[in-house]
Amino acid sequence: MSDTKKPEASLRPATKMVHGGTMRSQWGETSEAMFMTQGYVYDSAESQEARFNGEEPGYIYSRYANPTISMFEERMALLEGAEAARGTASGMAAVSSAMLACVKAGDHVVAASALFGSCLFIVSELLPRFGVECTLVDGTDLSAWKAAMRPNTTACFLESPTNPVLSVIDIAGVAEIAHEAGAKLVVDNVFATALWQSPLALGADVVVYSATKHIDGQGRCLGGVVLSSEEFLEADFKDVHRHTGPSLSPFNAWVMLKSLETFPLRVKAQTENARILADRLAEHKAIERVFYPGRADHPQADVVARQMTGGSTMVALNVAGGKAKAFALENALKVVKISNNLGDTKSLITHPATTTHQRLDDDQLAAAGIGQGTLRLSLGLEDIEDLWEDFEQALSSL
Repeated sequence: MSDTKKPEASLRPATKMVHGGTMRSQWGETSEAMFMTQGYVYDSAESQEARFNGEEPGYIYSRYANPTISMFEERMALLEGAEAARGTASGMAAVSSAMLACVKAGDHVVAASALFGSCLFIVSELLPRFGVECTLVDGTDLSAWKAAMRPNTTACFLESPTNPVLSVIDIAGVAEIAHEAGAKLVVDNVFATALWQSPLALGADVVVYSATKHIDGQGRCLGGVVLSSEEFLEADFKDVHRHTGPSLSPFNAWVMLKSLETFPLRVKAQTENARILADRLAEHKAIERVFYPGRADHPQADVVARQMTGGSTMVALNVAGGKAKAFALENALKVVKISNNLGDTKSLITHPATTTHQRLDDDQLAAAGIGQGTLRLSLGLEDIEDLWEDFEQALSSL
């Protein structure tokens, strides 16, 4: 395969997302090829031995690597500004494999308490089964991070903005605390996307994404990606990924390669819809509170200004009247659809306390800032006036 005329790293994101990572076969195809293969053949037994020994370049098995997945990984690394990336079967495969690569029995993890339900399960329930202790802290309080660190702390984990109420954690501040203790910082950057926040530039060691969200962005494929230094991915992550098998499908990687071509356009338009709708919803009497990065009333407005270059495609709101009124609002919407997914071209809404965070107890919900009237809204690409009219009629029914 040829890979000549690759784009320079200095090019802007939109250009990288069209051309980055492309490898062409001898046929010179315009669109990236999809290599739907499990295995590979060798010219000789000696060649096969050399590849397994790492002495000869080439592919061995698609659980390890695949040309289509390699193109996706390189394009993601260009977008994130990372040395390297590894694709995974889902966002949770990215989170679990990245965390497993950082710890062993006897180690300690510090994590923000405001996490997606499955992420919380990984750090507070799964890892402890294998002898890894976990301390949960208020992620927005740097003194809490510092107080929680121990001599055996090897990893810190956070989402920023958080799911679902979009609290923004000082990534640079947490990274400094983690590094002073000799720990790595793993950041889930899904709600900001690589377009509006760069955790690696802020000091994070590892960034994870659910590629199911904005990267695919059209509700079709599951996928995930882990981005970090080549050293971490080779020395710590490689064996976990190879031998536990959270492998990305070549077909899904191909779909996401095509999606990345429009990623900047989609995210910018969705973010603008979110910004406008957040401001309008904040003025409505049926809404107790709106959470959106970039608004002056955001609880961490100073941190947002420091580390984010844009808001988010997500909006969180508290509806007056608790669960009953929140459900009534969801049910009255016509354009916006009820779904627990996010990052789609279609606008989606969900009730976190009964869906994405339903396994959390009352104390955990409170720690995450989730009430019975909390709704999480993912903005799509519809006309903003249609979206606002949809909310107006739904809110009037309350």
